[in-house]
Amino acid sequence: MSSAASRISVCIRKRPLNKKETSRGDHDVITSKERSSLTVNEPRVKYDLTKYIEKHNFLFDMYFDESVTNPQVYTNTAKHLLETVFSGGCATCFAYGQTGSGKTYTMMGAQDKGVNGLYVMAAEDLFKCLQADLHYVQASFYEIYAGKVYDLLNGRKKLFVREDAKQNVNIVGVSEHTVKDVQTLMSLMDHGARERASGATAANADSSRSHGILQIGLKQTKNNKTFGKLYFIDLAGNERGADTANCDRQTRMEGADINKSLLALKECIRSLAINSKHIPFRGSKLTMVLKDSFVGKSQCYMIANVSGGSGNCEHTLNTLRYAYRVKELKEPGKAEYEDIPPPKVQQPEEKKKDNQKKQKRPLWNYDPTVGPPPPQQPDPRDYNPPQITEDAPMEVVQEAHDRLMGTIMEEEEDVLAFHRGHIDAKMQLVKQELKLMETQDRGKSSVDEYVTKLDGLLVQQIQVINELRDRLSQFQGHLLEEEILNTTMIKKMQH
Repeated sequence: MSSAASRISVCIRKRPLNKKETSRGDHDVITSKERSSLTVNEPRVKYDLTKYIEKHNFLFDMYFDESVTNPQVYTNTAKHLLETVFSGGCATCFAYGQTGSGKTYTMMGAQDKGVNGLYVMAAEDLFKCLQADLHYVQASFYEIYAGKVYDLLNGRKKLFVREDAKQNVNIVGVSEHTVKDVQTLMSLMDHGARERASGATAANADSSRSHGILQIGLKQTKNNKTFGKLYFIDLAGNERGADTANCDRQTRMEGADINKSLLALKECIRSLAINSKHIPFRGSKLTMVLKDSFVGKSQCYMIANVSGGSGNCEHTLNTLRYAYRVKELKEPGKAEYEDIPPPKVQQPEEKKKDNQKKQKRPLWNYDPTVGPPPPQQPDPRDYNPPQITEDAPMEVVQEAHDRLMGTIMEEEEDVLAFHRGHIDAKMQLVKQELKLMETQDRGKSSVDEYVTKLDGLLVQQIQVINELRDRLSQFQGHLLEEEILNTTMIKKMQH
């Protein structure tokens, strides 16, 4: 394995069937003969109602079955990240999986059973290795929700992601908390977890609607500069259109943003794995925030959690497909397991690569000294109105809906930016009106001059308002089209 590929490792952890699954008659659909591969035996039914099993083969860097304990998972994954942090690099551990797949048990553990998760074990080793005369620890906890960043340790204050002249990404306004022991860090995590956004979908009654990012910074004692970083990232599960079709538009927009950010993350990790010169980290807020994880001295582990129960087969396949496409290994992982039998070779099925890329239009920045900008025409590459007939396949409707939802999210940012510019322009015009009125009250201008200037100011105000209304009209049109497409999907699912 190349040095670039070894910087990112994709691991799968399978949880055992729980009592609820056993009581309803679920059976285990995941089998594995080697430590780097697994097979999902999906129960299917043909059109003539004949039952059959469809096998799906996957290959990863590491596979941990239900017999593997949390300490064993930690020893083979996140423990190696501390070496990167104490050598001045950036280390990242991604946790991925649907609600109920065992992600919380893996990352947080079960304190009532005396089982520590990866977070606790990493924190314990971090403080054991810490030399107080050289370094100290600061932590931040924030989430990315619907394309926006919020500080979970400061009342969900909205944060802004900015790139400076040196192309360093900064999170403006994020709070940093000095941490001196494991218990303090866990208290911060518990507080932040309660602030995270969650909601109900058809997939889960209490589904995480955001990506949670715990940032642990190793600071130099002598100058307070950041020496190394450790990220623990709880990724929201990918959303199918069927899971959010019956929800409100806000939930559908959340799902579309989750899918967009996961796609961008996949492209960044894949570029890192193949040693690409260009890492497309500007594809989403998530990847922008994690730019340090993809450049320089960095190392990443993605741990995808799945359930082996037949009742969760579809969600398990979704998770495995996403994790597989992150690296698309064509040969078994070369990792050496500690306390776990070594991996063997198994050839996977061929998978098609998805190299689709999407460009994002820059937001409009208003300069009040120049005046309101001319109306911005929509980029025809961004969206074409869907020509959907009643007999169109579900896949066509879903694709049109996904593209339109992406356009709506971008337009929402554009409209907000334009609205801010509209307010700035209006304030400038009001100031000019007040100055004109003061000049007239003092008798320093003629009536004709006063009327002419006031008329000019009113014309400018009308122009600014009309430009904002034009933007809103286009935005409202797309919202209506999204509602129509969503209704079409619901009808097709009912049939």
